[in-house]
Amino acid sequence: MAETGQPILELRSISKSFPGVRALSEVSLSVREGEIHAVCGENGAGKSTLMKVVSGVHPHGSYQGEIRFQGTPCAFRDIRASEELGIVIIHQELALIPYLSIAENIFLGNEHARGGIISWNETIAHARKLLDRVGLAENPHTRVADIGVGKQQLVEIAKALSKKVRLLILDEPTAALNDEDSRKLLDLILELKAQGIASIIISHKLGEISRVADAITILRDGRTIETLSMDGGEVTEERIIRGMVGRDLDHRFPERTPSIGETVFEVRDWTVHHPIDQERKVVDGVSLKVRRGEIVGIAGLMGAGRTELAMSVFGRSYGRGIAGRVFKDGREIRTRTVPEAVGHGIAYVTEDRKQYGLNLIDDISRNISLAALGKVSRRGRVDAREEAVVAEGFRRSMNIKAPSVLETVGRLSGGNQQKVVLSKWIHADPDVLILDEPTRGIDVGAKYEIYTVVNSLADAGKAVLLISSELPELLGMCDRIYTMSQGRLTGEVDRAEATQELLMRHMTMDRNE
Repeated sequence: MAETGQPILELRSISKSFPGVRALSEVSLSVREGEIHAVCGENGAGKSTLMKVVSGVHPHGSYQGEIRFQGTPCAFRDIRASEELGIVIIHQELALIPYLSIAENIFLGNEHARGGIISWNETIAHARKLLDRVGLAENPHTRVADIGVGKQQLVEIAKALSKKVRLLILDEPTAALNDEDSRKLLDLILELKAQGIASIIISHKLGEISRVADAITILRDGRTIETLSMDGGEVTEERIIRGMVGRDLDHRFPERTPSIGETVFEVRDWTVHHPIDQERKVVDGVSLKVRRGEIVGIAGLMGAGRTELAMSVFGRSYGRGIAGRVFKDGREIRTRTVPEAVGHGIAYVTEDRKQYGLNLIDDISRNISLAALGKVSRRGRVDAREEAVVAEGFRRSMNIKAPSVLETVGRLSGGNQQKVVLSKWIHADPDVLILDEPTRGIDVGAKYEIYTVVNSLADAGKAVLLISSELPELLGMCDRIYTMSQGRLTGEVDRAEATQELLMRHMTMDRNE
């Protein structure tokens, strides 16, 4: 790694508490000028909370300890105060306004204006320069809603550059990106480093961290465990994992001996058209089956149609002009609405837990009971005590880290939110579970726990359909794997024959092959 300079940011004994939870305890961290510094830890370790302290989201006075930037003590009252010094944070949930243009988003709150009137010529010209700098060949007039997530990340970085950023903080910047977009983003961060801009990256993707980071600070349970230098290439993923979880993970995936029975779930000749461009097929003639006790994977690049297939089967939650047949235990069933699908014992764990999977402003107890209110109701009224008892059982069995089941779900870490989503559907006792990116954006320790839950569901005779962008995850968990490309199934591979190379070959097939 390139040599870096004096410390630009120093955090000294930072502590932060919320009601019932001590999120940070005496955390110290130092980032040098021009350095890429990774912050790793399990979900709930305090990473995002620490960055919110640094950026002024949690203002001075709401925490203990000292922040020094370029050697000067800082007391940020809000995020604008930190930005004035050149500290810019890009959150995992992007803060762009979809119906404004790229240029409008870049300069929102920082407009090129004189006398209260925006100079659009100056705005567009400056936006073009910033887009060139981040390698984004888009018209500044393009709406953010009309570009992909990877390009939206670049718009966020362009926005940061417009504020004369000295320290860029990125919270899970590649969590929602495919491999190609992730590579481009990491290359850009390395380019910014060459220009003297320091970065802090929070990520669970240890391979990416190893590629770009100069140093790694590991947090566990709100405390600093250690800071490792990446010079010399001696820091391995196993070393980082041991610091994160406090133990060795001998195997990334829990062992399982499958006991596979008869076919439980089958889709035949399933076709779905795009909801707006109704001439375009996003799922084209897909047929697949899942047997009792079997975990079946679906692999495909972004845009292959995996989520569109899952959502359309689950109550026609996506698409128009849907055609095809669904069978359960050999009998054709209708899944025209979500309640109809749930009534037939089908559950869908969405890839977007925050928007579709959870009610973020409600508590754990309510979220867990939502899919099966009849189980905690008496004469049409929810029994709050029974609801709480059920939720407490899942809090303990799923190891959901929260002070009680009355904790608001929006305050939980990503991994714990995902455990709440899984608990909701396990409580509904389905026969078929469709899991769409169930471990996206969560750490290796929480992943292992979720893998264990998935295996136990299969061992209990459930049929599991697992959609994932991580090929090692599919190879480590699945008994069979289907591949999709451009809306069509392009292959079906048994576990014993599956390799990353074979799956990728099927995933990149042209629809005419």
